[in-house]
Amino acid sequence: MSLSPAPRSPFLAVLDGTPLDPPPLWMMRQAGRYLPEYREVRAIAGDFLTLCYTPKLAAEVTLQPIRRFGFDAAIIFSDILVVPHALGVDLTFTAGEGPRLERVDHATRIAALPDHLDPARTEPVYEAIAAVRADLPPEVALIGFCGAPWTVATYMVAGQGTDDQAPARLLALRDPAVFQALIDRLVEASIVHLSAQVRAGADAVQIFDTWAGVLDPLSFEMWCVEPLKRIVSGLKALHPGVRVIAFPKGANLEALERLAAAGITAIGLDWTADRHAARARLGDKVALQGNLDPLRLIAGGAALEDEIRRIRADFAGCRHIFNLGHGIRPETPLAYVEALVEGVRAAS
Repeated sequence: MSLSPAPRSPFLAVLDGTPLDPPPLWMMRQAGRYLPEYREVRAIAGDFLTLCYTPKLAAEVTLQPIRRFGFDAAIIFSDILVVPHALGVDLTFTAGEGPRLERVDHATRIAALPDHLDPARTEPVYEAIAAVRADLPPEVALIGFCGAPWTVATYMVAGQGTDDQAPARLLALRDPAVFQALIDRLVEASIVHLSAQVRAGADAVQIFDTWAGVLDPLSFEMWCVEPLKRIVSGLKALHPGVRVIAFPKGANLEALERLAAAGITAIGLDWTADRHAARARLGDKVALQGNLDPLRLIAGGAALEDEIRRIRADFAGCRHIFNLGHGIRPETPLAYVEALVEGVRAAS
């Protein structure tokens, strides 16, 4: 008796070169506060970092949106600031205020960063990935992630998020050698962290560059493109078939073209991106992911339904993964997420 082949992941099929209609679907921050079951687990954990560092709980909240909505990919529940925390940088999360970090903004402190990641702060991530992989349906992909060196560095230098991340921009302008040392350390740590996630069971990894859009073209090349090239090269040396998605929020089309040449598999587009131009200039180089405005998912109705149809039409026939243009917001109604899933998966 012959065995039936395992179901093929639509998400991975698109990354590997096959356009699909309807496209695969997942959402950034899909495990989060808009889900009542997430809020219950968050209450059990007591605080955000405990939730991140408790493999059983992190695995549970990773799986919740898959059970409820049947998305085509799960993304491990963690945070981009795990890497600096694992490099010995003090980190806290305060409700309503976001992350607060020990500032790493001068040569002596940067030089003191260790050359290894603290396993007490990284191994729980890998354990959660392995647990999720064991419970996921075979056709559902699993995504690991990290923050891009530029974005992580902006939080480390300022000690928190700011409106335009001016502290990191100023350090990079005033003392580029010192800032380069910080970026170098983050590149090395990112390769190690992503590689371990792949070994634990991640099918693809996404690199979040949330603050890419605040940089001028020369700085973007130095602090976004070059570090990404090094991460991709380092990962491919360890995992030749690795799939890498870059999400450079706010980057213009010329910047996205430079990233597309860095050896990545896909580019995530935020909701401001011109889809027609992105498809024309990038569609034969990489898969494209995005780009529904998260506010349309809150508005619902025609604002949501019409845009779903437009996005599907604009990307029809090319490699496209349906996603938001940024993370889902906590106030998003569940009924509208259900409408999103229905609209994306409807026959065209």
